[in-house]
Amino acid sequence: MEPMDIVGKSKEDASLPKATMTKIIKEMLPPDVRVARDAQDLLIECCVEFINLVSSESNEVCSREEKRTIAPEHVVKALQILGFGEYIEEVYAAYEQHKIETTDSLKGGKSSNGAVMTEEEAVAEQQRMFAEARARMNGGSTAPKQPETDGSLES
Repeated sequence: MEPMDIVGKSKEDASLPKATMTKIIKEMLPPDVRVARDAQDLLIECCVEFINLVSSESNEVCSREEKRTIAPEHVVKALQILGFGEYIEEVYAAYEQHKIETTDSLKGGKSSNGAVMTEEEAVAEQQRMFAEARARMNGGSTAPKQPETDGSLES
């Protein structure tokens, strides 16, 4: 049985937001590098397959422990089993950041001073978070790129 068949969807139904993935791909590359549309599509397919692989293995770890809900520790164990142990520290950091952000959003989406973020503040915060993620992915060695207005990555 295919991993996606478990939840009643075929692999063709599984996807990631193309615009978001294109933005991530573009931000990870030097400004003078372009990515062909078919290469973008292939990268997105690889990401979907990776998520399916980790999800499936996490489910197996969860089942072996006779649990019904996949917990973060099941995902970490799955990454170890699949040979992605070098990413576990980054996964924990991202999970801790997620918990902080989730706690903030549960408090009504307000910032620490109790005021609701303006759209500009939200965009600035999002860009800061993208920069932090890029720095983590690049080992902190490269400065964050400024967002570009050109929406095309095609060569």
